[in-house]
Amino acid sequence: MEIREIFAHNLRALRKTKGLSQEELAHEAGLDRTYISSLERQIYGASIDVVDRIAKGLAVEAADLLRCPEAEATK
Repeated sequence: MEIREIFAHNLRALRKTKGLSQEELAHEAGLDRTYISSLERQIYGASIDVVDRIAKGLAVEAADLLRCPEAEATK
């Protein structure tokens, strides 16, 4: 998996685990909902500052958004 794919996967998974809509996460992170959607679909890459804002909105560490999913890590 490439880093943009890992980020998109983790973003979507963590957002859903927290029970947040894209709109709710966007509000928490101070971003636009369409930008969150674009990140999840890998249309845009996130800057380190955006990764930090999203992590704070999800109440997780920024590294959690960039960590390779367990299934991929064992390959």
